[in-house]
Amino acid sequence: MREYLLTLCVTAAVTYLLTGPVRKFAIAAGAMPEIRARDVHREPTPRLGGIAMFFGLCAGLLVASHLTNLNQVFEKSNEPRALLSGAAVIWLIGVLDDKFEIDALIKLGAQMIAAGVMVMQGLTILWLPIPTVGTVALTQWQGTLLTVALVVITINAVNFVDGLDGLAAGMVCIAAAAFFMYAYRIWYSYGIEAAAPATLFAAILMGMCVGFLPHNMHPARIFMGDSGSMLIGLVLAAGAISITGQVDPDNLFGGSERSTVHGMVPIYIPLLMPLTIIAIPAADLILAIVRRTWRGQSPFAADRGHLHHRLLEVGHSHSRAVLIMYFWSALIAFGALAYSVNSASMWIVLGVVFLSAIGLLLLLLPRFTPRAPRWAESFVPPRYRRRKVLPEAEQALATEDATDGVPAEGQEPEHRTPVAVGISGVNGATAVGPRSRTAR
Repeated sequence: MREYLLTLCVTAAVTYLLTGPVRKFAIAAGAMPEIRARDVHREPTPRLGGIAMFFGLCAGLLVASHLTNLNQVFEKSNEPRALLSGAAVIWLIGVLDDKFEIDALIKLGAQMIAAGVMVMQGLTILWLPIPTVGTVALTQWQGTLLTVALVVITINAVNFVDGLDGLAAGMVCIAAAAFFMYAYRIWYSYGIEAAAPATLFAAILMGMCVGFLPHNMHPARIFMGDSGSMLIGLVLAAGAISITGQVDPDNLFGGSERSTVHGMVPIYIPLLMPLTIIAIPAADLILAIVRRTWRGQSPFAADRGHLHHRLLEVGHSHSRAVLIMYFWSALIAFGALAYSVNSASMWIVLGVVFLSAIGLLLLLLPRFTPRAPRWAESFVPPRYRRRKVLPEAEQALATEDATDGVPAEGQEPEHRTPVAVGISGVNGATAVGPRSRTAR
């Protein structure tokens, strides 16, 4: 565990330290596209954050290859090299897209090429655990097609959800944390070494996201762009492929351990867990394809109909919409993780149901305007406070504000002396002293 934590910390540190210089490079290179109709930010923001994330990935793999225990992952498996090769391909295409806006079909072809590069080096699905059937071995072509499909779907799902500051990085970090705990338990508790690469991928992915998030939280100073969103999507898919198609479920249920392990890890969890970590991005992807196809548009045509856009339209703030998406991602991912530990516990089911009710309440929060008690008004935001009766002078000033200073009928307009911009005491960004409506 200490070596995984060291790898995570090194990856996060390299990503964090490089993001600042990458931001300056993006500004100098002109990777700051104009604000589009579907964007929610108000000023041009540099992209190319995926450059820092890619070098964080390289640093994590380099450090892991020199550690005592993790070095065995590189000696016994070619999956880390396959991941690095596929990541380099998808990263280069993402950098070019952030700068020159590559066509969507070209990006789709590059995603398939990146998946094919990983398949050629051994990172592919060999078999599938099917409920009530058991382990089903796949032919080479079946495994290749399924691997490419999973990589493309995961990359585009993460790319589609990257619409708010810190949303994609945070959701992927939550998914990677749950996936790390699941893979580490299979590797460490049951001694299945085939799960070690997936555990390493999840640790590095968490480091990439943790290192980038401080620069990407609202208001974001830099965006990861397609170079970052497609990269973390590919790393997430690589871990899912490794744990699903490389770890033989018969090892979990064979021999004298069958009765013990069967009560801890159901046979379909290796198939279910990778799907739960991308449940919300995949749902957003499916809804977007259906919505655009129904309208007669291309599935790759951008719009403002994603889940995070819907949350903003309902009335949630930017930060609250991101936190709600975090909540549902954590609920689904860690709920599946808890179920894999003890599927017979009723408390887990009740806990998931209770948290789901809380999530629905958060979704509907803007539909009503709750008012806090008067004794608690100082502890809540102004929008939850009760309206107070203003004195006559303040009421007159409020009325004047509402009418923008237009005098009532029969009254003489008040003479006001204009005030130069930038003087202390004037409303605006240059004000440094107490605010005043007029200068008398």
